[in-house]
Amino acid sequence: MDTFELKPGTLTLKDLRRIWAGEVKLSLSPDTAPAIKASHDFVNDVVASDETIYGINTGFGLLAQTRIAQDQLTKLQENLVLSHSTGTGDYLDERVVRLVLATKIVGLAQGLSGIKPATIERLLTLYNEGAYPCIPGKGSVGASGDLAPLAHLVATQLGMGRIRINDEIMDGAEGLKKLGLEPLSLGPKEGLALLNGTQVSNAIALDALFRAEMGFASALVAGALSVEALRGSHAPFDARIHAARRQQGQIDVAARLCELLAGSEIEVSHAECGTVQDPYSFRCQPQVMGAALDVIRDAGRTLEVEANAVTDNPLIFAETGDAISGGNFHAAPVAFAADMLSLAMCEVASISERRLAVLVDPKMSGQPPFLVTDSGLNSGFMIAQVTAAALVSENKTLAHPASVDSIPTSANQEDHVSMSTFAARKAGEIAFNTNTVIAIELLAAAQGVDLLRPLKSSDALEGYIAKIREVVPVFTEDRYFANDIENARQLARAGAFLDAGRKLLPSLR
Repeated sequence: MDTFELKPGTLTLKDLRRIWAGEVKLSLSPDTAPAIKASHDFVNDVVASDETIYGINTGFGLLAQTRIAQDQLTKLQENLVLSHSTGTGDYLDERVVRLVLATKIVGLAQGLSGIKPATIERLLTLYNEGAYPCIPGKGSVGASGDLAPLAHLVATQLGMGRIRINDEIMDGAEGLKKLGLEPLSLGPKEGLALLNGTQVSNAIALDALFRAEMGFASALVAGALSVEALRGSHAPFDARIHAARRQQGQIDVAARLCELLAGSEIEVSHAECGTVQDPYSFRCQPQVMGAALDVIRDAGRTLEVEANAVTDNPLIFAETGDAISGGNFHAAPVAFAADMLSLAMCEVASISERRLAVLVDPKMSGQPPFLVTDSGLNSGFMIAQVTAAALVSENKTLAHPASVDSIPTSANQEDHVSMSTFAARKAGEIAFNTNTVIAIELLAAAQGVDLLRPLKSSDALEGYIAKIREVVPVFTEDRYFANDIENARQLARAGAFLDAGRKLLPSLR
């Protein structure tokens, strides 16, 4: 496995996707060492001078005015971790935890957090050993950072909580023993630096982004296949139409659909059919998918910036001798990006389901009812379309922006919060629903093309049909359908259709 060197400020979405997928080991650029040492030395100097600075020798939140004695500073940091380990719900996927570890390292390594080098090395060890702290997904409001989730990460290094090693979940103490590690001894400010930050929200949002990209690429293939199954017109994808509007996403999607459809025998076969216009869900694909693509790109830019950010508090500026309390832990940018991503995915799923509904309706598609021969005896895709409709409707509720909500916490000291963690989590749910809807359309559209044999689609689309047929055979009569849907979803998840969007999507370009 390749080793990727983390250089704060330079992480790209492409790099983050590789980390998410577990394709690389990590090292830290040696260029970070001087700044890390300088900020750590500053903290030690503060402690030695008996100066009072928030987070180093005070309580936290509403208790910030409480001065803590020097001999209690390690206990202060440990108590912070233990008291904040209040998360609940299912554990985050290990792909998300990899991103949390990597981006936490990047934030701490910029020399603004006062943390000692050995603590950063511990996070690198966890990542490289495939030792993933079990982080409950619920319990953060996205300010003051992702306190509870990050506390669960750190608690494992104190010998508490739970950790997953080689797919086995064990107690934190057992995990440390298995790794040959001693429990961490947290110095002044270290617990606060580790717990403060937006890394969990951002990692969950990046996970949703990468899955949204998979869905988007799959939807390009599904949409093109559906045009073929309908014997629809390619004219709405003419570049001149889209150049006139000047929306870049729309221009890019139209061009990609033209590439996917080029050379189709099916198009030639109905050149004189007399149909004037196809339904909007077919001919407006560039307009809808292009708008979604623009949002995906914008969200990606925000999340990429945040992955390189320092978001704990207070920040140490050793060169001027300042420790300044601010609010970089407020994850509003992540919340907005996740909510916008949710809206985009909702529309990708919605237009997909509408194409599916057209294909199963013989009055609209000219295909056998529900895309199966001997309809009546066989129900074909009848209820698969109902499943897609159910998921699309569920998405409508999930898409309500979490970022417009706020609730005061910590005795009103933290009186406005971002709700970024929830925004990101529900974006992930929408990504699952959307990718399932698209999987169903892929099956239906491929079935529709197969029902037009011996006519062939384009070489590109026939290649994608062949991939589908490797895991799901042609639907000749009713059978247990759930496996087909799951196999198609897993095919897309494995990246079978990513090439369709490789030139377009932010983490693939």
